[in-house]
Amino acid sequence: MKLGLVIDDIVSQPGATPHKRRPRYPGRNPRRFEDKYKEHDPARYAETVDKVLASGKTPAGTHRPVMAAEILETLAPKPGDVAADCTLGFGGHAQQLLPRLLPGGRLLGLDADPVELPKTEARLRALGFGAEVFTAHRSNFAGLPQILAGAGIPGVDVVLADLGVSSMQLDDPRRGFSVKYEGPLDMRMNPLRGQPASAFLARVRPGDLERLLSENADEPRAALLSRVLAGRVFATTTALAGAIRGALPQVNKADCDLTARRVFQALRIAVNDEFSALETFLRNLPACLKAGGRAAILTFHSGEDRRVKKFFEAGFREGMYAEISREIIRPGPDERRANPRSVPAKLRWARKGQR
Repeated sequence: MKLGLVIDDIVSQPGATPHKRRPRYPGRNPRRFEDKYKEHDPARYAETVDKVLASGKTPAGTHRPVMAAEILETLAPKPGDVAADCTLGFGGHAQQLLPRLLPGGRLLGLDADPVELPKTEARLRALGFGAEVFTAHRSNFAGLPQILAGAGIPGVDVVLADLGVSSMQLDDPRRGFSVKYEGPLDMRMNPLRGQPASAFLARVRPGDLERLLSENADEPRAALLSRVLAGRVFATTTALAGAIRGALPQVNKADCDLTARRVFQALRIAVNDEFSALETFLRNLPACLKAGGRAAILTFHSGEDRRVKKFFEAGFREGMYAEISREIIRPGPDERRANPRSVPAKLRWARKGQR
């Protein structure tokens, strides 16, 4: 009798346990994102998460709030204050603001991302912050006046806007934000609105792309890259990154990678119309603050910082602000070592007058 027939007979007997093929070992470099980044399940892979943190990196799918101590010192939230976190993200800053608003205060959290916002709301609810203390609103920061009007709030004491892209977005290949991972070339903060970066690149003219690369990312090779990239179809992030590197055969890998990150940044800003939204937010900010209210804005590249500086200085000259930061505040050396994503951060603040 053949061995295969014996096994078939045993398996077919009543009560026998069916044979189950063991999972294929994914190897040291698994292809699936979920297998590669064990930090996505911190309860199961606590040791891995600890190693990632100890190496000065951010665990995938999480977000470490940048300059939290400096922001708390600048905003000085106190019990009874009404605050708005205009870029809720993972909720790291909100989690530190909320206890300082109690008792009697509340926080409105704004975020345009329909994927991450429900997760963050659930996370903060699990920490004990109920609807009487914290409410989540799907809107970008430009929608702050409408959110306040809808909530019947004439003004807030504290406003925070962290303009950086959250690590949950960067670390999710399906969102297409990062040059590091293969995924659809999307980059939309709200995947339900607008056109993805792939469609934008396919339609943009070389001259317009050159201007965007210069204005949105200070890219020195904007003219060359615009001729290579404009009007072409790139379905994935790696296809675009490969074309960028292919256009720079004489440039070393480190500089090529930096150029690719700048191109991705410029496209993300264009796809999400970030500068227009920021200018709308800055224009409306004084009217959203109570007398004596404080605002802090965290930027991550020169285009954002220039706009914040310009609007704060204009507001000070016109008497809308009683005081503004004269110098930018940067993360300290310990934070820069522990969280490399904090390195480009710049913090500016403003305080409205008492009248």
